[in-house]
Amino acid sequence: MNGEGSRWRGEPLGKGELQAVSNQVILLRTLTTIVLTTLLLAVGSSVSQAQLADKKVLTLAAARTMAAAAEAEATRNGWNLVIVIVDDGGHLLYFERMDGVQLGSIAIATQKARTAALYRRPSKDFADRMAAGSNTVLALPDVIPLEGGIPIVVNGRVIGAIGASGATGAQDAQAAQAGVDALKL
Repeated sequence: MNGEGSRWRGEPLGKGELQAVSNQVILLRTLTTIVLTTLLLAVGSSVSQAQLADKKVLTLAAARTMAAAAEAEATRNGWNLVIVIVDDGGHLLYFERMDGVQLGSIAIATQKARTAALYRRPSKDFADRMAAGSNTVLALPDVIPLEGGIPIVVNGRVIGAIGASGATGAQDAQAAQAGVDALKL
């Protein structure tokens, strides 16, 4: 020994000293685990809160209300239409085919609704671009440049879209707009 309470390197610890060191190691490990767990929980909860937001979604009941209003507008004007309502991802939520409508209108109404939902604007915007001579619209995926698809916007966010087909583009859009108006947003 080199003075009281100190040891030369390599000299073994006594049984009591070994137990004291072992207890200190256990205490340090326990404290480290508690601190790390607390940090992970704090960071994890703040990250999950930062990543999640409240989101309005289009319900089936709302889609039925919209479809009924669009159908009423079409019936009042003597139009036979296909009416399609999609969610914000462009996925089918509601479909209605009125009697006597051409079968090709099924795909067209669906694509009008998808265009409006995915690009967050009326499908007429793409028709107008085509009319102005911009053929680049044809290269965009999931776009049909025909009037009659209208996005459903709540608090500045698109929650879905409605598409109609079977009459003229303007008539399709009129019926689709009646559907959106029925929600009284």
